[in-house]
Amino acid sequence: MIEIYVTILTILIGLCVGSFLNVVIYRLPRNMSLAKPASHCPNCEYKLKWYDNIPVFSYLFLRGKCRNCGTKISPRYIVVEILNTVFWFLSLMLNTNYIIPSIQTNYLMFAIGCLASSILICVFCCDLENLEIPDEFQIGLLILGLVSLLSKTADAKSSVFGFLVGGGFLWIVSILFYLLRKKEGLGFGDVKLMAVLGLLLGLKNIILTIILSSVFGAIVLLILTLKNKGGANKEYPFATFISIFALIAMFAGNYIVDWYMSLLTNI
Repeated sequence: MIEIYVTILTILIGLCVGSFLNVVIYRLPRNMSLAKPASHCPNCEYKLKWYDNIPVFSYLFLRGKCRNCGTKISPRYIVVEILNTVFWFLSLMLNTNYIIPSIQTNYLMFAIGCLASSILICVFCCDLENLEIPDEFQIGLLILGLVSLLSKTADAKSSVFGFLVGGGFLWIVSILFYLLRKKEGLGFGDVKLMAVLGLLLGLKNIILTIILSSVFGAIVLLILTLKNKGGANKEYPFATFISIFALIAMFAGNYIVDWYMSLLTNI
């Protein structure tokens, strides 16, 4: 019975935290307080009531519009709430035996998975909307990586090499790009992000993150460059790809790598 209660509680807290993440995503890049003023419509300054802040339900009930002025509310709000809940549920499923009995329960990794996924959602949205990764997110991921390492939950050697390879690879790429093109190709925020993710995810999963984010990022950049005249001179949010594939690596990286290695052994 406790498994049902914990699962329901995880979903409810995931929804509430997802709602708070929307506040963080909007205010932190703007150097605004996360506590004041109270949640309000940025168009008409209408102060939201408690029933306007119920995750998912309020958005659906209001049909994605401000109750007072009717201005459309970005669908990002409900998407963030749902995604955060999904990742929290995945962390519960993959780190406890509440849903899959064969899995060994590790409450610390469950908590780290929840917090890391919430931070990566914020990284994705902030970089996509503002081309910026606030240092608070980098510090949060670094702390989670150190907690995992110091608690001996993670493989120390893999984490250290993951940190060096993750940050070192993008740092070398950024230097080479500058030497060849005489301009910055990658922001140092991307380098720091990949480094702290390497500490958190370990060597195997950070290599997976590097490969997938680089390949898909290059494909999207090529498409946008061909589609938009002068697109090659624009700045693109590479951390959005890093965060997407870091989430995939965090929850499914071991399965993906093991599957790929099994293909190689059968060749």
